Amino acid sequence: MAKALIVYDDESLSEYSFGNDHPFGPMRYAAFYQQFIKQGLHKLTAHGIASSATKEQITLFHTQQYLDHVMTLSAIGEGYLDYGDTPVFKGIYEAAARVVGTTIDAVDKIMAGDFKRAFIPIAGLHHARRDKAAGFCAFNDCGVAIEWLRKQYNIKKVAYIDIDAHHGDGVFYGFETDPDLQFADIHEDGIYLYPGTGHMNETGKAEATGTKLNLPVPMHADDARFKKEWEKIETYLHLRQPEFILFQCGADSIKNDPITDLNFTPQSHAFAARQLKKMADQYANGRLLTMGGGGYNLNNIASTWCAVIEALIE
Repeated sequence: MAKALIVYDDESLSEYSFGNDHPFGPMRYAAFYQQFIKQGLHKLTAHGIASSATKEQITLFHTQQYLDHVMTLSAIGEGYLDYGDTPVFKGIYEAAARVVGTTIDAVDKIMAGDFKRAFIPIAGLHHARRDKAAGFCAFNDCGVAIEWLRKQYNIKKVAYIDIDAHHGDGVFYGFETDPDLQFADIHEDGIYLYPGTGHMNETGKAEATGTKLNLPVPMHADDARFKKEWEKIETYLHLRQPEFILFQCGADSIKNDPITDLNFTPQSHAFAARQLKKMADQYANGRLLTMGGGGYNLNNIASTWCAVIEALIE
């Protein structure tokens, strides 16, 4: 029987990192991969190889001016892409383009029917805006994937679900006036945490007013609160019946992350993956692409992402 899930366990994805002293360091991938092998999950999934996005693909979401800016600084290898969160290193353009390209490759394989589901550990860079970097994110692979689904496959009803501790502001504001982009995000309240956005009353603008779902939760919110908010996401998705689901499952919402204050456990993320798998089967021919997102406690990354993968395996 063909494996239903492809996992992009390609070490080259770890090149998108900012050094051992930065929260988004190369050991994030290593921690995941060691646990992935230890649990034998590699025997139950297909192996995905990273790909690089073209400039034309990246500019489906990002402006040409911003793309040129990243390429220029990438060649120099110094400075910051933003105001201090996202440092430049030589080759950051190529590393970020690889994340975007891998996300596109996963979309292509799912749309071709090669696999129903995919998981990419280093992906889900949800803070980058169309015209600037933000929050460790040079390019927004989620936003590019949404635009690619529309351009290449004419898929309009895309759902983007985000349970990273930080609000997926780059995706939200990138599609704030788009009524077809279904957006639901459980995150630590912006009163306490970067980027300070994602209030309940942010539901979209213009034609899209009332089409987005932001679900901020207080510091120390636990699994019980997660399930309470998750019920709203299920109601939302059943009403809208997406044709393709993108899931950003950042592990920084798990208890004891060094830069956030939520108390979810890996069971919440596995539960969300399991429920989205059911809804993808019901409405989207099984099409579900999961991205690792944030997470800065290495043990949490390993246990959470592997719990998600277990939930995605048939």
